[in-house]
Amino acid sequence: MLFPSDGDVESPDVSWSWSGFSMFRNWLAEAEGFTLTEMDGFGGDRPWCGVSTTLAPLLDHPDDGGPDLTPAQCAAMLPRLEAMLGRRRPDDSDPVLRRRIEDVGQLVTVLRFCVDKDVALVFG
Repeated sequence: MLFPSDGDVESPDVSWSWSGFSMFRNWLAEAEGFTLTEMDGFGGDRPWCGVSTTLAPLLDHPDDGGPDLTPAQCAAMLPRLEAMLGRRRPDDSDPVLRRRIEDVGQLVTVLRFCVDKDVALVFG
């Protein structure tokens, strides 16, 4: 679950199963032009400094726990994620793609909340 560190249980959050979160991050990495399993920390040896993506704070992060993402990191990821939402096609028949786009939309809502309230994003 990813949620704002504001202490309010009514704040927006986004959650996946362990495997769902893995699939989501793999999809994001592929959208950014690389394979997550090739990366250091995910079974590969490719260093993160060799990848140029504003989504690195989300992708190169432990599944649970680890450091919170700052509001600045959240803000830096928003334009790329919002651009992904812009690629949505209402007639898209691929259920997996529709699910990933829905996930991006939920994540954008949570990140926007963190930025607007100036609170960190927690991995929990």
